[in-house]
Amino acid sequence: MIDNKGFMSTCKLCPRRCGIDRNSGEKGICGQTSKVKVARAALHMWEEPCISGSKGSGTVFFSGCALHCVFCQNHNIANGEVGKEITIERLAEIFLELQEKGANNINLVTAGQFVPQIVEALKKAKENGLHLPVVYNTSSYENVETLKLLEGYVDIYLPDLKYVDSELSQRYSHAPDYFQRAKEAIEEMVRQTGKMEFALESVGAESGVVEGDGRRKIGIEEYQARSEQGEELVMIRGVIVRHLLLPGCVEDSKKVLKYLLEQYGNRIFISIMNQYTPLPHVASYPELNRKVTIEEYEEVVDYAVELGIENGFIQEGEAAEESFIPEFDERGV
Repeated sequence: MIDNKGFMSTCKLCPRRCGIDRNSGEKGICGQTSKVKVARAALHMWEEPCISGSKGSGTVFFSGCALHCVFCQNHNIANGEVGKEITIERLAEIFLELQEKGANNINLVTAGQFVPQIVEALKKAKENGLHLPVVYNTSSYENVETLKLLEGYVDIYLPDLKYVDSELSQRYSHAPDYFQRAKEAIEEMVRQTGKMEFALESVGAESGVVEGDGRRKIGIEEYQARSEQGEELVMIRGVIVRHLLLPGCVEDSKKVLKYLLEQYGNRIFISIMNQYTPLPHVASYPELNRKVTIEEYEEVVDYAVELGIENGFIQEGEAAEESFIPEFDERGV
């Protein structure tokens, strides 16, 4: 059993390593005490197709964040301004409620500041019938030691790789060590998950068993062939690395893609995103106070094709809309 109070008494869960006593009500850079705080728990349709599927991903948005990017699309929860404090028992109930609503998975969004508590909640939920794959959705500014606590509980990792350039990560995320920490974190995620696995979205559609929910495991080659035929398939194990293109940062985006391909080849998916939305709080960063142009995004996608990236997702059309940002109204909490 994980000693939650021990982890919280001198908190070093993230690379900031504040060392503060969250049990006493102190807040570190993440902005949270040891009490789990959640801003929303609901089906979410706007993840990658193999995560959301047609039924939705069971997303749980946690309050607080260790990174605090200046352009954050979820800044009001990242700053801990919204959300409701709940018990570990209630968190386990939420996981089961999302399963009952037909979610394809349980999707833990920005959860690093509560990893010990989440592990305990997942244990309780699994004891009471939780069988869905668990997704860990993160900025990748993580300590490997913390990620190791999740081994055996997380099936799919959905990390960002935001930058390679330390000057960019310092300016926009106050973290000159971002790339080194993210690189180490993603290596651990790939180690934990191994080969990517998929299944038909509809439970019971084929014979075989996958963790008790009746779906047959499908490898990457079969996934590609069947998805091209229009079949609805979802990921049940693996890593999808996201990269959000920022205005004026095309060259760094190319470095991100090159690194991922050289390091992992086709063992992971790479999701190239153009949904950056300039919200009012980026006004003091004039270079970010615009959307990514069509030309910028096409240049990055063309570069991915030239590199030979095969397992990838791109966003077509006008994706930079505030509609991608859900309301953090404590729904489902």
